[in-house]
Amino acid sequence: MLIFALEYRRAIDRLAADQSTGLRAYELGKEEWELVGQLADVLKVYKHATLRFSRSTPSLPSVIPAMDHIDDVLTTQSIDAKYLPAIRAACALSKKTLNRYYEKTDMSKTYRLAMILHPRHKLQYFRNRKWEEDWIVAAQALIREEYDENYAPIPVAAEFAEVQRVTQAKPEVRTAPHLRLAHWRNPLLFP
Repeated sequence: MLIFALEYRRAIDRLAADQSTGLRAYELGKEEWELVGQLADVLKVYKHATLRFSRSTPSLPSVIPAMDHIDDVLTTQSIDAKYLPAIRAACALSKKTLNRYYEKTDMSKTYRLAMILHPRHKLQYFRNRKWEEDWIVAAQALIREEYDENYAPIPVAAEFAEVQRVTQAKPEVRTAPHLRLAHWRNPLLFP
């Protein structure tokens, strides 16, 4: 809606300036239009996050990085002198609200477990974000505890032996002569 208002600013100004419409009380001044432009700019991070999570099924390991990104953007915007004081104050309040929700993720071990088990993140995500080492050690202990309590007791030796036997057996592969690529050599792999 703000983007629309900015795109049609001239028409809105003319409409509000016309006394016959009865909209003079809603006419925006130069500073108010500047506020609209800056507000549209700072709200982009929320729009992008909303669209990203609306397009696909969000997963737990995507929530923390998204919140971190929004927090980084709000931190920058709340101290950036290019924004009017009202916008900087709104960004600071928004960051405070976001952090209240972020703290709620600490109440559930599920977020930490999902982040650590995610192949892209692991514990390195927390190190890259410069989280306190005590927290990282606690998260590592949490995943060990989860494994020890819920997965270590499960007997898997017999099933694993069968899987191992099946996967180690090498079936004979027959291919048509025109599909054999033995004569081909990639010079980068096989000089």
